[in-house]
Amino acid sequence: MANSPQARKRARQAETSRQHNAAMRSMVRTYLKKVIAAVASGDQPSAQAAYQKAVSVLDKATRKGKFHANKAARLKSRLNARVKAMAA
Repeated sequence: MANSPQARKRARQAETSRQHNAAMRSMVRTYLKKVIAAVASGDQPSAQAAYQKAVSVLDKATRKGKFHANKAARLKSRLNARVKAMAA
């Protein structure tokens, strides 16, 4: 347990940061699922729009350090492949 005032403050800050990080990760996952659902429904314009929004949210989370840059690139690449496969 935190005994010093400094340690108590760091514990409070860590909890706030944990909740913010969890919310941002959850939001990214939600937008990724929206793209997958749009692809599954077969609606290419909505899938393309959902992909653009998902990329924006993912890039923002990556800039803030919630995801590794390579993981973000991998997710974007796989989503883009799914959206492009709809056109074929």
